[in-house]
Amino acid sequence: MGNNKSNVTFEIKVYENDWEYILKGNYLDKIIERCNYQFTNRILLINNVTNVEKVKKYAEKKVLNGVLDAYFLVEDYANEVLNYFGIQKDSFAGGYYYSISELVSIYLCKTEFLLHFSSDSFLEDSNVNWIDSAIKIFNERDDIVVANPAWNFAYEYAKKSSISEIDDFYIGYGFSDQCFLIKCIDFKKPIYNEYHIDSERYPKYGGELFEKRVDSFMRNYNKLRITSKKVSYIHINFPKKINFLKKIYFKYFINRRLKKKINFK
Repeated sequence: MGNNKSNVTFEIKVYENDWEYILKGNYLDKIIERCNYQFTNRILLINNVTNVEKVKKYAEKKVLNGVLDAYFLVEDYANEVLNYFGIQKDSFAGGYYYSISELVSIYLCKTEFLLHFSSDSFLEDSNVNWIDSAIKIFNERDDIVVANPAWNFAYEYAKKSSISEIDDFYIGYGFSDQCFLIKCIDFKKPIYNEYHIDSERYPKYGGELFEKRVDSFMRNYNKLRITSKKVSYIHINFPKKINFLKKIYFKYFINRRLKKKINFK
């Protein structure tokens, strides 16, 4: 486990098409265990689900079992958060539901640092304490505001797209909402109405989504991210909610994806 010298919140979000995968069984337990870190808080954000009370029931079980410390309904805070950050809802241009959970989690975070995972991302099985290493760099350099593991073992790509390196990290531009560690004070500011031409690489269907806004802010103000040379997260989309696929997924793949290292090379 990390020595937890700094306060860190673990946060993950769910919505209608993935909440069952995360909250049923011990999948969420394993995702948190993979982090090898003693978090101050472990938080769940619930967004855009059909049966709110049903999802809350399963979230409450995770709290009672000590897996989570709390859960929040995104829509309970959405308007307050948009007002706080000075964002117009229609400015997302279709990206609202891809963005509001992350903004709410940042707004609600009570610790100095926040580690976010999308529901379909998880760390490889590793004992590397990349979180404390990243926090040390955050505290030494004001220009570095985001840290993440490599993605899908793409270490060579991370190296090629970097502008320099330090210790166990590559340094460069870029931002992904699949997994990120941030110093909250940098992200509790009204930074989300920026534009940069290089940020147009994000998917068009997401509109003016959260990660595009952050990327624009970082490029406009020369803020950088660090990417681990030693640990990767894995991102695999969950299947659509087709009954036959869902039954197979629960019985087999939901466990296999955490037990077996997946080769993307």
